[in-house]
Amino acid sequence: MTRRAFGRTALTGGAATLAAPALAQTQPEYVWRMTSSFPRALDTIFGTSEHFRDRIAELTEGRMKIEIFAPGEIVGGLQALDAATEGTVEMAHTGSYYFVGKNEAFAFGTSVPFGLNTRQQNAWLYQGGGIDICNDFYKGYNLIGLPFGNTGAQMGGWFRREINTVDDLKGLKLRVGGFAGRVFARLGAVPQQIAGGDVYPALERGTIDAAEWVGPYDDEKLGFAKVAPYYYAPGWWEGSTTIHLFINLDAWNALPPFFKTAIATAAAEADLWTITKYDALNPDAITRLIQQGAQLRWFSEEIMGACYEATQAVMTETAEANAEFRKIYDQWKAFQAKENFWFQVAEVPFERFVYQRSRDKG
Repeated sequence: MTRRAFGRTALTGGAATLAAPALAQTQPEYVWRMTSSFPRALDTIFGTSEHFRDRIAELTEGRMKIEIFAPGEIVGGLQALDAATEGTVEMAHTGSYYFVGKNEAFAFGTSVPFGLNTRQQNAWLYQGGGIDICNDFYKGYNLIGLPFGNTGAQMGGWFRREINTVDDLKGLKLRVGGFAGRVFARLGAVPQQIAGGDVYPALERGTIDAAEWVGPYDDEKLGFAKVAPYYYAPGWWEGSTTIHLFINLDAWNALPPFFKTAIATAAAEADLWTITKYDALNPDAITRLIQQGAQLRWFSEEIMGACYEATQAVMTETAEANAEFRKIYDQWKAFQAKENFWFQVAEVPFERFVYQRSRDKG
C-alpha cells in the first residue's frame, strides 16, 4: 500500500475491502505489541489504544491481536518512539512532538505553536498531504505514522502563581511538550519535558512551577488543581494536538494488504473517537474544576503577543538550520495561510456571534 493509498484508506475507512469473512480466515495470525506514552488512568487518551485494539480484533476476526503496555511496563513513556524504531515493539502510541530533541521536524505531526486548529489539522493531514510529507520524514527513523486521536485545543496549564506579564515567565520552570519549549526558553522560562505520569509529583514537590497536560477531563483525573490553583488558557502551542500511532517500518512492510487496511481503518476510527470524546467530556469537567477551586485565567495580550513573535522567530531560525524541518514547514505554512483565510470568511464570524449571544443570555 502506498503512502497516498494509506492516507485515503484511513480517511474513507476501507471497510468494503474487509467485508468478506472468508478473506480473514485465509490470512495469517499476528500478535503485535504497542507501548504507550500515556497512563492507563486516562480513559480518553490511553483509551484510544484500547478502542483501536478492539476494532482491529473485529476487523480481522481475531487474526491480529494488539497487546498494549503502559509507560514503564516495557519502556518509559518518552522511550516509546525508540522502541518502535528499534523493533522492540511493533507499535508506539505517543506524541510525535515529544521527540523534537531528535529533530525539530517531529513537531509538525502533533502541533506547533499558533498552528492549525483541529479541523484544519485534519484537513492538512488527510487531504493536504500532511500524512505523506510526515511519513517521508518518519521513514528516516524506520517508522510509518498515522493520526491516532486529537485532543482539540488544549489549556495553557496549571500554575502555582499568577502569570500577568512577560517578566513573570523569566525563570519559570514549566513542564511543556514539544516545540513550545523553544519559545518559552526564548522568553526566559525553563521548559521541562516530563512524561505524563511524573508531572503531578514534580508539581507537588515544587520541582516545577507550572505544568500543562491536555485539558479539563484529563487534568481533573491527574489532580493538578490540588497543587497549582491557577488554570490558564489558551494553550497557544496546541490549538490542535494530534497523537500518533507509529509502526515499525519493517513490520509494516511485511504485512499483507488486508492487515494494512485494517490498521488504517481502525486508526482513523480511533482518531475520530478521541476528539469527540474530549469534546463531550471537557465541558462538565471544567465546571467541576471551577467548583473545586480552580481559578480560571487567560494569558494577557502582552504575553500572547510576545509568545507569537517569539514563535515566528524560532520557526524561521529552525527552518534556516534544518532542511527537514523547512521542507515540512514550507508546505504546512502555505496550507495554513489558505485555511486561515477561509475560516475568517465564515467560521470565525459565526462562532463569534453565537458565543457572544450565548454569554449575553447567561
